[in-house]
Amino acid sequence: MNNTTYSPKKGEIEKKWYVIDATDKPLGRVATEAAKLLRGKHKPTFTPNQDTGDYVIIINCKNAVLTGHKLDQKVYRHHSGYIGGMKETSARVMMEKTPEKAMFLAVKGMLPHTKLGRQMIKKLRVYANSEHENIAQKPENWEVQ
Repeated sequence: MNNTTYSPKKGEIEKKWYVIDATDKPLGRVATEAAKLLRGKHKPTFTPNQDTGDYVIIINCKNAVLTGHKLDQKVYRHHSGYIGGMKETSARVMMEKTPEKAMFLAVKGMLPHTKLGRQMIKKLRVYANSEHENIAQKPENWEVQ
């Protein structure tokens, strides 16, 4: 009986490219699918301490929807580091001006807050429109349920 746990080697990990279309889909649902693909949880070779995930391209972020009262109630905050440097932006303003940043922040928050998570987020490409510059990688479509 073999009692060893399989751990994929760096050369054995196969990375694919996937495209997710965010048109008329909730921002959070798209973000969870993207985070799952980036971590590699959809693969049988998933290992929590290794980057076994794939590359993800999210298109049409400007057409993603926020359900409920999130457009008016959700607030994005960051601090400049200076006294009184708290910056606040409502979700409505963020979705109008930079919808790709809202999607990026949603996915980033769902990944591990470690060196591994910072490595995974580099494999994410986010675009507000349907055009993307990664056609050469021959990405496959990924459907969000």
